[in-house]
Amino acid sequence: MAAIRSVKGLVALVTGGASGLGRATVERLVEQGARVVLLDLPSSPGVQLAKELGERCAFAPADVTSAEEVGDALALTQKEFGRLDLTVNCAGVGIAIKTYNSKKDKVHELEDFQRVINVNLVGTFNVIRLSARLMSQNKPDPDGHRGLVVNTASVAAFEGQVGQAAYSASKGGIVGMTLPIARDLAPLGIRVVTIAPGLFSTPLLAGLPERVRNFLGQQVPFPSRLGHPLEYAHLVQALAENPMVNGEVVRLDGALRMQP
Repeated sequence: MAAIRSVKGLVALVTGGASGLGRATVERLVEQGARVVLLDLPSSPGVQLAKELGERCAFAPADVTSAEEVGDALALTQKEFGRLDLTVNCAGVGIAIKTYNSKKDKVHELEDFQRVINVNLVGTFNVIRLSARLMSQNKPDPDGHRGLVVNTASVAAFEGQVGQAAYSASKGGIVGMTLPIARDLAPLGIRVVTIAPGLFSTPLLAGLPERVRNFLGQQVPFPSRLGHPLEYAHLVQALAENPMVNGEVVRLDGALRMQP
């Protein structure tokens, strides 16, 4: 009999958990009976959110690019909740800069490119590698399952727009490492799956004027609107519950294909 799992009782770590897709994921997991460590920057509203969500949520202030800080967050996870079953990587940054802007005679700063790669790609890998060690200590279920890592890429990994060289490269890297890491961790019973969201109503887009947001929503074939963070969180739950999904990148985009 197939082992359809439940998120009830799972222990999760969610990076970027204080806003956007991460926040929606934290809230849904707690609501569904999981215990969650919300990892975000010390400057984020994470402390407040964890307090509001009650005893099944703890806040871990950390920068995903720091091995030490992520290590501390995992130690907190083990101390508070005893183990780790699910890691969701939502921490990320975005910029829009052309490779070379001839009108302004401005070349893309290397530091800007490196920062985006470091947070989005290296930060994601840092969290995966350290989470895997803790998950590997879990007692396997009858299916041999010990844990799941969910990463966040973007449709920009496939159809990056003008000005998205750094962002697309970082998200393309996440897509590219999904299968090899799933293969690395398969003997341990740890799955690795990546979600590639389309246009979602998150803080990254919230700064745009409403008419621009409406215009963006109309580019989506169906449903013709921006995605809701709850829909991302719902997919995280579905992936946690279905043990056969592994080594895959799932587009969550309403059939959107980005134009230049």
